Amino acid sequence: MKRDIRFLLLICIQVFMLAGCGGGAAAAGNIHIGCVIYKFDDTFMTSVRNNISDAAVGKAAVEIVDSQNSQQIQNDKVDLLIAQKVKALAINPVDRTAAGMMLEKARKADIPVVFFNKEPLADDMQKWNKVYYVGAKAEQSGKMEGELIVNYWKIHPEADKNKDGVMQYVMLKGEPAHQDAELRTKYSVQTVQDAGIEVEKLAEDNADWDRVKGQEKMAAFLATNGDSIEVVLSNNDDMALGAIEALKAAGYFRDGKYMPVVGIDAIAPALAALEDGTLLGTVFNDGKNQGQATFNLAYALAQGKTINKDNIGYEITDGKYIWVPYKKITKDDISDKN
Repeated sequence: MKRDIRFLLLICIQVFMLAGCGGGAAAAGNIHIGCVIYKFDDTFMTSVRNNISDAAVGKAAVEIVDSQNSQQIQNDKVDLLIAQKVKALAINPVDRTAAGMMLEKARKADIPVVFFNKEPLADDMQKWNKVYYVGAKAEQSGKMEGELIVNYWKIHPEADKNKDGVMQYVMLKGEPAHQDAELRTKYSVQTVQDAGIEVEKLAEDNADWDRVKGQEKMAAFLATNGDSIEVVLSNNDDMALGAIEALKAAGYFRDGKYMPVVGIDAIAPALAALEDGTLLGTVFNDGKNQGQATFNLAYALAQGKTINKDNIGYEITDGKYIWVPYKKITKDDISDKN
């Protein structure tokens, strides 16, 4: 009973807050779209949500809320937005396996859903004709990350410190069981092997996409493996930047002591690290087009339009997916990231 009362109060508060900014909503034709982010303090997702907001200017009122990396909080946020009768939902799931439950709630309310950046299970995507996904193929980013390391290894024979012909590496992974973490890990290493380079994994651990955790895990790798580490692979830039801080503390990146580190996302601090030579390479994860495509799709669905490239500006694959391609970035081609 108490929970029901709190739930109703939350609805009233959010409706009141929306009414307070009703001028913007009216100017945008009263199209109200709900957008739920898995957590606001993720660097890459900040880029995506900012681009969603930018794309919505003058078109729709987009209410963007933070799930604080909690599936229960996300469930409650989705319930609130459905109760507000939004015209469409854009959801960046905390847990991809919970997407089906959120989808079912939206389906009962006849509210179209665009999932983005964390892909739901394939079976869930087939449950309704008003559900779509916007993202990038994680295996592509893993392959590109592997290619960056392969190119360096072949050009720089000194990278093989012990001259055994084997690439001794450590891996910083994202969240456990996250499909992007698993695929980026698998394909980055597989690409190195496919290039004819033998590998040896010295250490691997989850750092949850977080810079501080990346630094802590890398410090632990160094404490155990020392200078036997030859390459650092990271599922994203934030963890790679954390690893670089740990490496600096261990004496790397000065007096000729170097460690090749690669990441994924091409966030601004990573580009700065490319410029100063501490990051070898990254893979551009296009937050601008992911945000734009997510909004365009949700906006068209909110208006009841037929979904096609003419309406949203992006190709639809298999009737449900918009795939935004990745791009390799090194110091030499930072300007190409856009």
